[in-house]
This record gives sequence, structure tokens and C-alpha cells, in this order.
Amino acid sequence: MAALHQTTASLQAKLLPTARISRTTPVNLSFSATFPSRGLRLVQHRSHGGARMSATAAGSYAAALAEVAASNNTLDATSSDVEKIESVFADQRVFDFFANPTISVEKKQAVVDEMASSSSLQPHSANFLKILVDAKRIDILKEIVTEFELVYNKITNTELAVVSSVVQLEQQHLAQIAKQVQKLSGAKNVRIKTQIDPSLVAGFTVRFGNSGSKLIDLSVKKQLEEIAAQLDLGNIQLAV
Repeated sequence: MAALHQTTASLQAKLLPTARISRTTPVNLSFSATFPSRGLRLVQHRSHGGARMSATAAGSYAAALAEVAASNNTLDATSSDVEKIESVFADQRVFDFFANPTISVEKKQAVVDEMASSSSLQPHSANFLKILVDAKRIDILKEIVTEFELVYNKITNTELAVVSSVVQLEQQHLAQIAKQVQKLSGAKNVRIKTQIDPSLVAGFTVRFGNSGSKLIDLSVKKQLEEIAAQLDLGNIQLAV
């Protein structure tokens, strides 16, 4: 996590208007060159269909990246890269920089090189980012991350569990949650993603299954809601 914070700080410095970003020689961004022997063909969906077309394009990109990772036995490492990329682009300034059409592709690729070096991304992960920059598809990066997780989980028989809590839970507690989710889902592996949600008051929730369809709610918020539902004062008449 400290490395990611350093990466974001470094990128922020480079994204300042006064910053000078060195130009680098653009890499060959065709899929046939970047992902040799795969023969991948991605269809760009950008003009009609709105959200549905974006989802289709995101799925295509995610499947291409997963296929390359599987072919060179780096699925786990690539999944880690995707998480790092997601964390860096969670900074709105980073996202806005790459989404800005007035900034040249070369400058954006130079920042990708910096990101790849700071975050220790694998070469094919960095090249994948450059492909998105060249194709002007950074706008669907969040959807690509989501689709990649789905593909990864299917390939590796992994159940994704999102744990929400008011404060970060200890690793031993997360391990216990993972074991319980594994028992309930029957999955071979369980991946835990954590997020902070102050509205829970205390306790935690665990969401897993298809599109998070299953929920374990052990939050104080849920308990308070149940108590409030039981305290139906509608039939009580107050003496005057």
C-alpha cells in the first residue's frame, strides 16, 4: 500500500500543469504485436448503444488481457497489476489526465511508463494500458477492471467477497471470513476486497455471489434497523 501511495504522489507531481513530462518512443500498440500468437480481435464499440456497448467493449478488453495472462501463467500477477491500476486511477486527477483529449498520447504513455516502473507492473500489463490510451478507451477502465475480475474468478474458481466495515479489519478476521465464504459458496479459492463504510456504525457486511447477490450483514446499522422495525408505535395511544 505504501508503494501505491508513493506512485500516486509521484503521478500527481507529473500531472501538474507546470510539470515537464519527457517524451518516449511509442510502443507498437497493435494487439497482434503486443500479444503475439493470440490473434485477438477486439471490436471497438463507441458510437451507439450507450452503456451496453461500453460493457461489451470492456468485456472484450478484459477477456483479451486474461487470455494473455493465462497463456504465460501470470494470471495471479496480472490480477495484482489490475488492482494496482485500479487504485492509481481511483485518484480523480489521474483519471482526468488520461481522459483529457487535449493531452497528447505520447505524454500519457510517458506517465504510463512512470506508473509501470513505480508499481512494478508486468510488461504486458503496462502495454495493455498503452493500448487503452491509444484507443481512447481509458474512459471504460473501471468497467474493464470489473469484467477482468469476473473472468479471473471464473478461470480460477474463485469467489470474490467484498467486506465493508467502519474500520479496517485485522488479517486474522478476514481469513476467518474467507473460510466462511468458501464453505458457503463451495469455491476453490476466495478473494477478499475490503472497503470502509462509516454508515455501518460498527460491525461489518460481506457480499458475495453473482453480482454480490448474497449478503452477510453483521453491522450495528442492520441491528438498529431491525429494532426500529419492531418498535411500531402506530397502535399506541398517548394519554392527554
